[in-house]
Amino acid sequence: MDESETLVRRGALGVLAAAGTVAVLVGVAFSGVATAVAIGDPGPLVRWGLPVVETLTELAASLTVGALLLAVCVLPRRTATPAAPAATPATGPGAAVGRTAVDGSAYPRSLVLAGVAAGAWTVLSVVHLVLAYAAVAGASPTAPSFGDELVLFVTQIDLGRTLLSVTTVAAVVTALALVVATPTGAAWTAALALVALWQLGQTGHAAGAASHELATSAMVLHLVSAAVWIGALAALAVLVRRLGTDVVPAVARFSVVAGWCVVGVAVSGVVNSVLRLGGWDGLQTRYGVLLIVKVLLFGALALLGLAHRRATIPHLAGPRGGVLFWRVVLVELAVMGAVSGVAVALGSSPPPVPETAAADTSPAYVLTGHPLPPEPTALRWLTEWRWDVLMACAAAAGVVVYLRWVRRLRRRGDTWSWLRTASWVVGVLLFAWTTSGGPSVYGHVLFSAHMIQHMVLVMVVPLFVALSAPVTLLLRAVPPRATTLRGDVSRGPREWVLTLVHSRVGRFFANPLVAALNFAGSMVVFYYSGLFEWSLRSPVGHLAMVVHFTLAGYLFVNALAGIDPGPTRPAYPMRLLLLFATMAFHAFFGVALVGGEGLLVADWFGLTGRPWGPSAIRDQQLGGSIAWGIGEIPTLALAIVVAVQWTHDDERTARRRDRRVDRDGDDEMDEYNAMLAGLAGRDAPRPGGTT
Repeated sequence: MDESETLVRRGALGVLAAAGTVAVLVGVAFSGVATAVAIGDPGPLVRWGLPVVETLTELAASLTVGALLLAVCVLPRRTATPAAPAATPATGPGAAVGRTAVDGSAYPRSLVLAGVAAGAWTVLSVVHLVLAYAAVAGASPTAPSFGDELVLFVTQIDLGRTLLSVTTVAAVVTALALVVATPTGAAWTAALALVALWQLGQTGHAAGAASHELATSAMVLHLVSAAVWIGALAALAVLVRRLGTDVVPAVARFSVVAGWCVVGVAVSGVVNSVLRLGGWDGLQTRYGVLLIVKVLLFGALALLGLAHRRATIPHLAGPRGGVLFWRVVLVELAVMGAVSGVAVALGSSPPPVPETAAADTSPAYVLTGHPLPPEPTALRWLTEWRWDVLMACAAAAGVVVYLRWVRRLRRRGDTWSWLRTASWVVGVLLFAWTTSGGPSVYGHVLFSAHMIQHMVLVMVVPLFVALSAPVTLLLRAVPPRATTLRGDVSRGPREWVLTLVHSRVGRFFANPLVAALNFAGSMVVFYYSGLFEWSLRSPVGHLAMVVHFTLAGYLFVNALAGIDPGPTRPAYPMRLLLLFATMAFHAFFGVALVGGEGLLVADWFGLTGRPWGPSAIRDQQLGGSIAWGIGEIPTLALAIVVAVQWTHDDERTARRRDRRVDRDGDDEMDEYNAMLAGLAGRDAPRPGGTT
């Protein structure tokens, strides 16, 4: 390691440590810890300790998620680690980063790092839980009754239960990270860690603000994006000496992940800022000016970081690879620090719209958290929007990624049907409208609107998505990782999709019979159990509903008429039989709702206080008619698609047979004619008049 690399490395680590220290100090400075509370002061230990512990907890959670992400899809992984020649002079990135590095050894170290970070996260979460209750209750942790009150806090109060759940999940992540050894295990562990981050997003100030669902979902997006960005960068800096010649692909893959994280942070910041501006007039305030500065600075630095990555990453394989790597770290930290500085200034400036809950006391607002929308009309179904940040971002990302893959195919001379591209765009736009437009707005107060949302998600969107063949496009556009790095068995998007498709779980749910049963049966389970109410009252439940029914619809359509790889599809008559069976089941389900007299989730749909529209029970019966009547239209369209595919399959079979006959002759027909000739010969009159 030369002197220049040593200086840059020490500088980067110093900046990284300074950034963590500044984050802690900023959290303390803007928390009001220096001022004692007149009534219910928990004491200086709690006032000074809580912001410090909160910041350290978030940093430990970020490092946990970042290290797990590296193991899931960033770090190269080899089944057998090649031994480096002892006498070879070190001139490549292995020497630049550290001459003792061994290719592939960073992967298991990332899981160890994730386990250590998760252990620190668990301990800090316990301390955070205690200090948080002390701050809420205004009681010192040394008070005699503090322990009994803390038990009530974690068992009876939502905040306490959430913090206890986060602590429990962090402890489970600690154990799993130290045990798992495969990318699949790391992925499940990372999913648990993201669940804990999701729960943390529900406890912030955004949870109690006006438009709280939008603010909370934006906060979740912000926390996850920032945690992955910061945590993966920090984990990469810790593990870089173990990367050896793998430093180039690792940094290149991290760059892609960091780019998406930048977009997530930007979108969540814009959403939160718009909620606090209250309109264009808010841009004229101090808060608005700082917001404009932050947006411009963020955009400029993001473009600078992108240009720097493109110019630097290809040269990491050179003799100065170590210096360039730490320069990448410094640039990333500079972008983070500059944006965080403006964010701190924004946090200290009063927004035009105070972060307080709205004063709306109407039954609909008390029940749903949103004002009652106006009476629905045909135009309002298209113009009424309440954005779901996570679903909207997923839809936008889906369109961007699909179009980039199509462009990649065409650049290398391959073709891709424009009808498939149009089908994907239409399906994703329908998904965005269903989750953020009229069906979402009115689905919170009308059962019939909720049924429309359900039918579009499970029957219409999957039809367009399956016919667009996204998995087939992925397999054609994204090369295997083993072709870009010899011996690499790590998993990128292509490998993960193939793993899911060929896994036992994937094959089970993609089986046509199972897919049909899941497609039809889960609807009954959902509406006639507590899952329906959970989806209405909980953002997590609503997200689970959207994901489940969209995926169930895709698996069913792909099993019958899809193009993507999947199960062994049955013969076309069997496909039509399955389709008509599900159609009959939908009709039965709709008739049951039409004739039912009991109101589903009565303490929700019966208490909205609507001055317009039919009664709650009449609206539920209307929803049954929608499930019965309107829901059959996509099924009929799917039946037509299956019939057309059947016809085309027969035509292709006939053309293949004609080509084979022209090339090799028709052996079957020749044998048949020979058989007829033989029969005719036996039946012909013999000499002498006998037959």
